Amino acid sequence: MSSLSPLLLLTDRAQAEGAGRSLREVLSLAVDAGARAVVVRERDLPLAERLSLVRFCEELVADAGGSVVVASPPVAAGDNLHLRADEGAPATRLALVGRSCHGVDELGAAARDWCDYATLSPIFATASKPGYGPPLGVDALAEAPLPTFALGGITSANAAACVRAGAAGVAVMGAVMGADDPARAVRGLLDAIEGAA
Repeated sequence: MSSLSPLLLLTDRAQAEGAGRSLREVLSLAVDAGARAVVVRERDLPLAERLSLVRFCEELVADAGGSVVVASPPVAAGDNLHLRADEGAPATRLALVGRSCHGVDELGAAARDWCDYATLSPIFATASKPGYGPPLGVDALAEAPLPTFALGGITSANAAACVRAGAAGVAVMGAVMGADDPARAVRGLLDAIEGAA
C-alpha cells in the first residue's frame, strides 16, 4: 500500500468558488502549505475536464512525494481509487484503494475487501453530510480494522482528538475549500495533527 499523509484533502470547487477562489488556486495554496494527499471528487465534470484536474493535482504533489486519489468513477486505468460506501473492490488490484464509510460495520467490510484505508463520517456535525445520521463522535475511531481518516466537521480545534482516538489522520473538505485563507487552514490542521502524535 502507498501511504497517505495524515491530512487528506477532498476537492469541492463549489465551496472554493464560493470563497472567491478557483479550485486550482485553493489546491495550489494547500499543497504549498503542506497538504500531500488529495482526493479528486468533482464527479459532475466532463471526463476530459476531470482528467485534466487529476493530472494537475498529480503534478502539484509529485515533487513532495504526495498522493492523488480519484473518487469513483476512475478517469484512467490504474488511478488510485476512492470508492463510495456501497461499491465493491475493483477487479484489478490498484496501488491505493479507499472507501467512504459511515459506520463501524462498514469499516469492517472495507477491511475485508482489502481497502488500504477508509474515511469515516460524520465524526462531528457538518452541513455536507446531512443524510448520514447523527455524528459518530471520536470513539467510533477506536480500534478501526484499517487506517481510517476522520471526516465531517473536522477543524484544527478537533483534529488532534481524532488522531488521539485512533484515526490515521483527518479528511477535510470545507475547512480548506471554503476557507478565507486555505494555506493557514492547512497549516493549522497539520500543526494539530503533529501535536497529537
